[in-house]
Amino acid sequence: MSIITDLTRMWLTRSAKPFLFQNEYDQQLPFSQCEGLGLYVHIPFCRELCGFCPYCKVQYDRAVCDRYLDRLIQEIHLVGGQLPGRKRVTSLYFGGGTPALAAGRLKEVMEAIEAHFIITEGVGVELHPEDVVPSVLRILRDAGVTRISIGVQSFQRKFQGLLGRRPVDLPALREALSQVHFETVSMDFIFALPGQDLEDLEMDLETAFQAGANHVAIYPFIDFTFTSSTVQAMGKGEKRALLDGITRWCLDRGYIRSSLWTFAKEQDAVYSSMTRDHFLGFGCSAATLLRDQFKINTFSVEEYCRRIDEGKLPTSLTLRFSLRQRMVYYLFWTAYSTEVDAGAFEQFFGVPLKKMYGMELRLAQWMGLVTRRDERYSMTLKGAFYYHYYENFYTLAYIDKMWGVLRNEAFPEKIEL
Repeated sequence: MSIITDLTRMWLTRSAKPFLFQNEYDQQLPFSQCEGLGLYVHIPFCRELCGFCPYCKVQYDRAVCDRYLDRLIQEIHLVGGQLPGRKRVTSLYFGGGTPALAAGRLKEVMEAIEAHFIITEGVGVELHPEDVVPSVLRILRDAGVTRISIGVQSFQRKFQGLLGRRPVDLPALREALSQVHFETVSMDFIFALPGQDLEDLEMDLETAFQAGANHVAIYPFIDFTFTSSTVQAMGKGEKRALLDGITRWCLDRGYIRSSLWTFAKEQDAVYSSMTRDHFLGFGCSAATLLRDQFKINTFSVEEYCRRIDEGKLPTSLTLRFSLRQRMVYYLFWTAYSTEVDAGAFEQFFGVPLKKMYGMELRLAQWMGLVTRRDERYSMTLKGAFYYHYYENFYTLAYIDKMWGVLRNEAFPEKIEL
């Protein structure tokens, strides 16, 4: 699979140069001129560690969590204080881990954020189903949260057992959501599990919308090499049939496709922490994307706290983009929305999309992967599947390798991808 990603990278960047992440450190981050800037905060603590989950996470301990949150607030001030006044940003998302374990202190974190930033589009928090109770939801709403994403994965016992998850108390979940209102109530599901068919997915999504969701995310199961999961990945043909089937099922019922794997009841029901032109990340493993660089923080809670105590940012690795590398990164994540706007590309890079990738776009149209209307290129069902198929290669060749190293080394010397 690395051959596929390597050849694609070399073709699209017109260079054999790899993505080189190095142990380079910047105390000052050049985000003052970044438009469309989003914010992300990572809280890595969980009650239990799910074997299938690849994200940076540690067992919850109240004292360790409080110490971490104190340093998290300091990191926010270290970065935010680099600019005079308050910068306008699109959104703020809390991920994990289980951010609700720190619900009582999220207001403090929000106050630190708001000392330096003006959030224009809303605040989102990821939740474990067990945290969807009225008391926690009210704390979140009072702290300024407007969007929640509930990691259901599946409502069905056979798949909950496969993933090592306990059954969801559906009546309690529905009752809690009826008591406390949020602009977006999203529920996450995993597809392409062994034995899963279209009827299973339809049942899960129908249950989600009936329980109070106005947005759903259907992510493919990916077999990361460093997780303890023994779940076997589904074959290509079955996976494509599931993705095409659930897409048609959602569209036939009038749901709006807002990205490759997300569907919503209303246009304003959105939940996405990654599809931003630029973003600042705070906390362990959080990434920062700026105009010409990508940074990722250490995965170690202990080393994260130590660096903050020294008055330094907790950056573990930095990638300095070439122009073509930045274009590929931009197009890859923009395409996640199933659409690429040539005008937006030209505005961002100052050069027409067709000049840089006209041949590739014509080929994609000829192959039936995209359609063009004016300056917008939209994925077909076939295109969406092959994007997903390539994304699986990308994840295992790039993200799997990087996260696997960072789980074991707080500050590796370098990683070439």
